[in-house]
Amino acid sequence: MSLAGLFNARWPGVALFDLDGTLVDSAPDLAAAVDRTLEQLGRKPAGLEQVRQWVGHGSPILMRRALAGKADWEPARAADDALFDDALALFYANYREFNGQHAVVYPGVKACLEFLSERNCPMAVVTNKPEQFVGPLLKQLGLDYHFKLVIGGDTLETRKPDPGPLLHAMGALKGSRGTTVMIGDSAADVTAAQAAGIPCVAVTYGYNFGRRVHALGADAVVDSLSELL
Repeated sequence: MSLAGLFNARWPGVALFDLDGTLVDSAPDLAAAVDRTLEQLGRKPAGLEQVRQWVGHGSPILMRRALAGKADWEPARAADDALFDDALALFYANYREFNGQHAVVYPGVKACLEFLSERNCPMAVVTNKPEQFVGPLLKQLGLDYHFKLVIGGDTLETRKPDPGPLLHAMGALKGSRGTTVMIGDSAADVTAAQAAGIPCVAVTYGYNFGRRVHALGADAVVDSLSELL
């Protein structure tokens, strides 16, 4: 199925969006917080390009990767495991300061959100980012008024790739499997959408650990959300 060009007055009835790597390039803020945290722990900073490869499964996994210095951190080294709780607390404090300072909205996002808002399409952000950081980031970038609902990685008992957050958002916005679409950038988004039984659009520009987005099995793949219009 191709979804490109199908955003119209009747479909979708509900649109669910991932945040980091889909709506917003937040890697500069995340990298600043990660690097300060590593330096506070007496370790070498990772740098922006490395942190880009670690984003996508929530802050705890991001810090696990940062401590290990690689995406494949499991099993954690004893030294990293001993530092983890302190590292995560430091990261949250640092990210609270950097959140929204350097992040930018991807091209095509505002046009897509405005198109759907004009057609009264209920929208939600469904992300693995901790909820406390989502609202401030959306507000800082002028996107918050588009969304009726925000679900963070710690809002519910499960997070993507579990379908629970998508099903919760769909139900809260009175959508159905035939009228709801998920838009994201990673395997977690596609897997969650497939498990929820709803179509998924994947973007090529996000954070996907170097994997080819076309291989994820999304219903459509776009280079910009404006292509959907």
